[in-house]
Amino acid sequence: MNFLGIDVTPKNTPIYDPDFIPLSLFNKAFLLKAKKPIAICVERGGGLRSVFSTFITGSNHAADRYYVERMVKFMLWARGGYKVIICGDEDIATYIKDTYSKLGKNAFDNTTMTKIYEKQFEVHSLSFEETPPENEASTPVGGKNTGCRIGFDAGGSDRKVSAVIDGEAVFSEEVVWHPKITPDPDYHFDGIVSAMKKAASKMPRVDSIGVSSAGVYINNRTMIASLFLKVSPEDFEAKVKDIYIRAAAQIGDVPLAVVNDGDVTALAGAMEFNDNNVLGIAMGTSQAGGYVDASGHIKGWLNELAFAPVDANPDAIEDEWSKDIGCGVKYFSQDGVIKLAEKAGIVFTKDMSPGEKLKQVQDMINEPAHKDMICDIFSSIGCYLGHTLPYYWDMYGFKHVLLLGRVMSGEGGNIILDVAKKIIKEEYTNYKFNIHTPDEKARRVGQSVAAASL
Repeated sequence: MNFLGIDVTPKNTPIYDPDFIPLSLFNKAFLLKAKKPIAICVERGGGLRSVFSTFITGSNHAADRYYVERMVKFMLWARGGYKVIICGDEDIATYIKDTYSKLGKNAFDNTTMTKIYEKQFEVHSLSFEETPPENEASTPVGGKNTGCRIGFDAGGSDRKVSAVIDGEAVFSEEVVWHPKITPDPDYHFDGIVSAMKKAASKMPRVDSIGVSSAGVYINNRTMIASLFLKVSPEDFEAKVKDIYIRAAAQIGDVPLAVVNDGDVTALAGAMEFNDNNVLGIAMGTSQAGGYVDASGHIKGWLNELAFAPVDANPDAIEDEWSKDIGCGVKYFSQDGVIKLAEKAGIVFTKDMSPGEKLKQVQDMINEPAHKDMICDIFSSIGCYLGHTLPYYWDMYGFKHVLLLGRVMSGEGGNIILDVAKKIIKEEYTNYKFNIHTPDEKARRVGQSVAAASL
């Protein structure tokens, strides 16, 4: 394949998506011809900064712009920030400023980062020699196993809750719900409170509540979350920003911790492996990412890998929320399964929810007439993953990857894992990290148990 003058030839391509261009391989091929140094700095609250030093060609302007724009996109959603500084190329800086303006192609990123950090999004230019120093911080998380604790995991197709006493789950439950298509915030609130009250009823008291939820949370407040996609801006401000604080108050005056579900996935991995430096990926209604560093701390990064690009194919599928193409949510979530299933010729009824469509595909693997087709769907996701984990490693440097979520359930999850490992072994021989999935129960409710330790 040739894209913007860069030859990319993967040995393995997804069966139902043969035009997939792994960004990992595009970047590798691009950097072979890139010699001009450049740095991307992303700054968030409190003067914290992430810096990525790399190179551009200086001559293939279309490829240079594309490469830097995708790296900015990845850094914004992996690290987070309201200020981008391009160091080393004025033309690239101008292009990024235009692209990420309120009227630019990536206006979603501008408005969303402004909302998250409550500061206007900015793009600046400096010389390479003026690159600001990196300034990171980390916070201990989890590991609190004494007492009577509630762990709640807010998924997009089901919610899970666990009652945990001295580190042992005495009760766990999954309940199907439909938060992403429901505009009434009271529906969400009532579901959260119902789950918490049921867990509380299984223990003599409640000492704390930990919540794992997709989205961005600051001081237990919801800044942005796909769970509340259909809620109006007015209701979001009035009833969603403090929804977990209000729900916890129904249980009593107890400590509350609300953490992005990806970080809780990584925490679950660190607890299971008794080791740190873990990237957690939850493949469910959306794609959540989280990271526990080598010290067992979280970094305050967004880790919203759902919006991080993974596919350089110019005709890649569009995410309906961000309006960008080739982003992880359409590859590592129920949306990815549905996309591939439709390419394979599966027809869903109009009244089916995304979660019901995923379940139909997973159930079809047990039908002899459809087994090969369904295996090829999950093999295609494994191919995506095998090409993408090395790309993530370049940004995180993790030792372990833990894969959770409904997409990883059952035989399909095993196929995804096996194919991903095969591709990494064949095409990314220099990358050394461990890929894990927990047992079947932990794949589904492990996050709620881990959340209880927050």
